Amino acid sequence: MTTVAAYAAPAAKAPLERTTIERRAVRESDVLIDIKFAGICHSDIHQVREGWGEAIFPMVPGHEIAGVVTEVGPGVTRFAVGDRVGVGCMVDSCRTCENCRAGLEQYCIPGSTMTYNAVGKDGQPTYGGYAETIVVDENFVVRIPEGIGLDEAAPLLCAGITTYSPLKHWNAGPGKKVAVLGMGGLGHMAVKLAHALGAEVTVLSQSLRKKDDGLRLGADHYYATSDPKTFEELAGTFDLIISTVSAPLDFGAYLALLRTDGALVNVGAPEEPVSLNLFSVIGGRKTLAGSSIGGIRETQEMLDFCAERGLGSEIEVISADRINEAYERVLASDVRYRFVIDTSTI
Repeated sequence: MTTVAAYAAPAAKAPLERTTIERRAVRESDVLIDIKFAGICHSDIHQVREGWGEAIFPMVPGHEIAGVVTEVGPGVTRFAVGDRVGVGCMVDSCRTCENCRAGLEQYCIPGSTMTYNAVGKDGQPTYGGYAETIVVDENFVVRIPEGIGLDEAAPLLCAGITTYSPLKHWNAGPGKKVAVLGMGGLGHMAVKLAHALGAEVTVLSQSLRKKDDGLRLGADHYYATSDPKTFEELAGTFDLIISTVSAPLDFGAYLALLRTDGALVNVGAPEEPVSLNLFSVIGGRKTLAGSSIGGIRETQEMLDFCAERGLGSEIEVISADRINEAYERVLASDVRYRFVIDTSTI
């Protein structure tokens, strides 16, 4: 075991504070990663504040982790000391169920082991990336290609793969009209990725405040959802809508924007239950769906795709002592578009 510095929430809704945690010794197939940057995801805030249910404290959030390998276990074959690597939202799974064998570890039937706020197979709580180092089995580590900075790459480990996976699954590409609902940490990556995949991209945002950014990042069109005319003008337009917002929606209104056989896919997760009139999907054979992150193989594919096209997250790098301030700014939508912690400041 090694003692390292970290930022943790000692209790639900409590401010994060500097502390120390224990990291396990490097096992046969483990890699020890010196964390360089850790993204702040809205999911971190939901979990620190127990918005998604009872949580484990003290909690060290962070599942957008970019760093450098400093030690490998004797059985490691994929990585060497000095490699640039990343860790996303999960650090283990059963590895034997149908989904795991298919490379869909994020849908592990017994349940994946999340990077933080979970209990590993050793019975110990997992601690995330707001820390100096992390030890992870090599099978849940991905390589960050040259050509993309570790700071810009960190948010790709959640925001990037969470939007890339449904865009690929629902065949976003040339000839497809894709709408991105919400222009935040997830939404801005959805815009970049959908554009890079060749789709015609529309941003649906509460206001036109970020219109210039949306168009710069690859959107072809930008509409305000606060304007009722938007829903009249765009009725029956889209093949796919990716909803990145974590507030309850009027699903009927957004489903009406889909073409026949279109899909509205949720990657944002509201804390409250939502209601739906089923005629909204029956008429037009529409799909209301959800999507999680991607598997390890798809996460590597996404990183390679981004590196080839020079895509990274739009970031604001902060020191660790500003984490609590950053949380408040995320809740106020005052970030363009992802806070990334410089972990050398922990």
